[in-house]
Amino acid sequence: MLIKANDLFVFLQKETKEERNGFQDIIYPAKPRFEDNGHTFFSPSSTDQTIVLDSYRTVDPTKMLFYLTRERLTPEEFVERKRLLVGVKGCDLKAMELLDRALLHENFVDPAYKNWRTHTTVVTTDCLDICDTCHCTLVGGKPYSETGFDVNLSPVDDAYLITVGSDKGEELVNAWKKEFRLNEATDAVIQKVKDQRQSIIKRLEEQNAEFTRTGRYDTFRSVPNEVWEEASKSCIGCGACTHICPTCYCIILNDESKAEKFIKEKSYDSCQLYGYARVAGGGTPRPNMSKRFRNRYLCKFDYMAHNFDTLGCTGCGRCTETCAGKIDLRKVVQQAEKAVAA
Repeated sequence: MLIKANDLFVFLQKETKEERNGFQDIIYPAKPRFEDNGHTFFSPSSTDQTIVLDSYRTVDPTKMLFYLTRERLTPEEFVERKRLLVGVKGCDLKAMELLDRALLHENFVDPAYKNWRTHTTVVTTDCLDICDTCHCTLVGGKPYSETGFDVNLSPVDDAYLITVGSDKGEELVNAWKKEFRLNEATDAVIQKVKDQRQSIIKRLEEQNAEFTRTGRYDTFRSVPNEVWEEASKSCIGCGACTHICPTCYCIILNDESKAEKFIKEKSYDSCQLYGYARVAGGGTPRPNMSKRFRNRYLCKFDYMAHNFDTLGCTGCGRCTETCAGKIDLRKVVQQAEKAVAA
């Protein structure tokens, strides 16, 4: 099925004003009014910004909408708002699938994360552009989503090819059918979408040709310490890379109790900070920056792969983009591989 792009935007505007289908929050990638660098940020639809669905991923990871930077855990005061999140990219959806495995499994459920996941309908969109740090194809990803979404939209001419992935998605598409005519997709349209996807994959492969790797991440524990020391020389331990990473979920639990009221709140923590895992006596298991630096790479390419059967890096490139020390994750991974193979 196809929905006209204009019809989709009209739906989002009407739903924002009237909540006819119960969506209390409409969120999508938008370009700030006074910036023209191609970057977008997730924004509520009430803001005076331009919606951008067909570019590359947003500056802020989707994680921040489900795993808030600071949130109360007890007593539970979760906001139950039905949300429609449009414009999620393949790298962020892959990250959400990892977070689901970490935070919604049989032995542990994060109640706050579960609340946001339950009340959010996720609409993914294909990438029609890439930024300098995008490298999803280096870690087995793609610039589009194939599973895990409620609805996926693939842009083609002045419309979007619709792919339904869940009951939530079916409910959303039925709401569209009530208001707009959804045309059947022809073979030519489907082929055009395939060609567009292959074109973006080719651009990614060309952009990242100099960073090719074997994918033998299971050897990272054998990488000599000197390699990590050299790679981490410009790292200042600010934690920006982990805070912006769509799969990092380490937190610190804060006691905000007052008088007789027992309150616990969580906030982001980072393995790149000196105080991470510090005990009451002041000791820390990784006092050296190079050891903390090493831990992050092992976490993404070894520990998470072992625990969740998927890499902790989705190739979004945000850590490279935000690094104050100008460290390119792609180069570090490549150097680590070469050091073991030598």
